[in-house]
Order: sequence, then C-alpha cells, then structure tokens
Amino acid sequence: MSVGTTAGPLSEDDALRLADLPEGELPALLEAAASVRDRHWGRRITYSPKVFLPVTNLCRDRCDYCSFRRSPGEPGEWTMSPADIKDWIARGRGTGCAEALLCLGDRPESGFGAYRRTLAQWGHSSTVDYLEWTARMALEAGLLPHTNAGILSYDEMARLRDVNVSLGLMLENVAARLCEKGMPHHRAPDKRPDRRLRMMEEAGRLRIPFTTGILVGIGETRRERVEALLAIRRAHRAYGHVQEVIVQSFRAHPATPMRGAPEAPDAEVAHAIGVARLVLDPEVTVQAPPNLNAGSIDGLLRAGVNDFGGISPVTPDYINSRHAWPHVERLGEACRRAGFTLAPRLAIYDAFLRRDEFLASELRGPTLEARARLAQGRAA
Repeated sequence: MSVGTTAGPLSEDDALRLADLPEGELPALLEAAASVRDRHWGRRITYSPKVFLPVTNLCRDRCDYCSFRRSPGEPGEWTMSPADIKDWIARGRGTGCAEALLCLGDRPESGFGAYRRTLAQWGHSSTVDYLEWTARMALEAGLLPHTNAGILSYDEMARLRDVNVSLGLMLENVAARLCEKGMPHHRAPDKRPDRRLRMMEEAGRLRIPFTTGILVGIGETRRERVEALLAIRRAHRAYGHVQEVIVQSFRAHPATPMRGAPEAPDAEVAHAIGVARLVLDPEVTVQAPPNLNAGSIDGLLRAGVNDFGGISPVTPDYINSRHAWPHVERLGEACRRAGFTLAPRLAIYDAFLRRDEFLASELRGPTLEARARLAQGRAA
C-alpha cells in the first residue's frame, strides 16, 4: 500500500498493514496523516486549560508502570478532602481554567475499608457519590467537569452524565497477553480489555462525549496498537461519541517495576500518532501530551496531532509527576514557528455541543458561559 496516495477511510486490512510499514516509508505516513489533520482541523492546535483534581490515588490495581497509585498507609497516599477540592477549584477558576479534571484510582472502596469510612465521615456513600458532589462544586464555580475514574458501570455513568460534559477511560491496548503473568497489567483486573471496551460502548449508548487512548511503549507490538485503534473506531462508528483519542507515551519512573524498561523513541511515537490519524475517522481528535514529548513538539505536529490535551496553570500532572506541563506561551511560540496557532478549548468539543443528545440540558447554560469566557480570553 502506498501511504502517500491513501485517500478516504482505511479498511481494517489496510490499517493493519500500517503496522508492517518499512521504516523508509515513515515520512510518507506522517505526511499523509498531517494532510488529513490539515483538511479537517486546519492549522489550529488546541488545548484545555484545566485544574487537575486527583480525588484519590488509592487504587485496587497495580500496573507495573504506574507511579500514581497507593494503598492506605503508603507514603504519598492521599484523598482530597471537601475543603481541598473547594480550594483547588477556586484556584483553577482564578487562573483562567475552564475544565476541572477529576481523576482517581480504580474502585478504591472495593479494597480499602479506611477509605470507605473516610467517605462516610464526609457524608458520601460511594466514590461516585463524592465525584458527583465534586463535579457540582466545579459547576458552581464555572468550571466544566471531565471525570476519569477508571471502570464505571452503566448506571454510574448515567448518574455522572448529569454533572459532567464528558467522561474518559484510556483503553491502552486490546492485547489480552499484556494481562498475563510477568506483563504490565497482570495485577490490574480493571485493565482487562473486554471490561474497558464494554464501558466505552456503554458510554456510547448513553450519548456521553468520550475520551480514550492508547499507551505506547509498555510491551505492545505495532499491530496491537492498530488493533486497539480499530476497536476504538468501531465503537465510535456505532455510537458517534468518541471525541478524542490520546496517544500517550510510556515514561519510566524509578519507583515502579518498569523503572528500567525502555521508552519508545520519538520515531515510534510519531508512527503511532500517524497511524492513529489515518485509522480514526477525521472528526475524532488525535491528541498527544506535550509534557511527555517535551523535546519533540515539532515531531508531534508533523505526525498529525490537532490537540495537546489538558494543561494546567495551577496543578502538576499527578499521573506523570516528573514531567511538568509546558508554559502555554512557550508552547504557542513553538506552534507559531511550525506554522500553527494554539488556542484553548472546552472539555466538550463544539461538534458535540451542537448536538443536544450529547449534553445534559442543565449543563448547556454553564457550557455556553464557559465557551464565551474562553472566546473573550478572560477568567471572570
């Protein structure tokens, strides 16, 4: 297959062939991907100004690459109190944020009695109950909530839909072998691909704007990455709800079992981004976090990204604590040098905002107000 002359949606067979693309054809793949991006999104790259609320880092899973999760009593364990949450929401609004990202470990109440007792002391019966309260606090402050809480049931998502403009769950990969003994997801029951795919599909049935993505460099093959992207594409074509797909680079951390694992080189990350842009339907955003690719912003742009994800002026990246967010002004300068403009966006994309079924009616007013503030370039 000649990548440079590919037009229109790729068949699944053609998509899988991209996994075996000779290295010499990588420039043609990236050129084709960038062309798709330019035709659909133009030369405007977006990001979401956010406040990151790591509600709790307690998690029943133990992924071999994760430096975020803790068990009760471990150094660095935390659960944000209601006072903490209100304080950081106020700081986020005061620094011009539009999004409140609620992020936490998988199913903490299922494994930790102390955590359940803490929630009860604050008047909450479950994590989802606390997330709903947190999202309402964000909405009252003028921030739009986006929650990534790991695996959620259909009923839990239906409840959170009323107070979130979007939800998220990283697919990471669909290769069951990554869950086998000695592999990075062996001790992570919530990383089983069928569970994550089921949640993605249920979010589609609920008409929830959805963020997902793949993780590059945890031992997967190129073909397995393409298979994951095809699974996302099938879900989106069935329900029309996937608004963005993150191509996230694994970064080794000294406190994890994968501290010595090799990280994917820039060319491999570029290949994954280019393939994502060609495999996914053009209306789906392809995103790559700039703080995990700090030395290759030009490479991300050449590979076909149209979004850099959430960037916070007030909170660190708690998931990747060793990799600071870029300063937006410097990121904007890098974009301009490459012939792009950088612009803020909401946690729900305009295409979904224009479709009534993808936004709870009570969220439309706050969302339009947040959109107007971004357009005016002011926080208040």
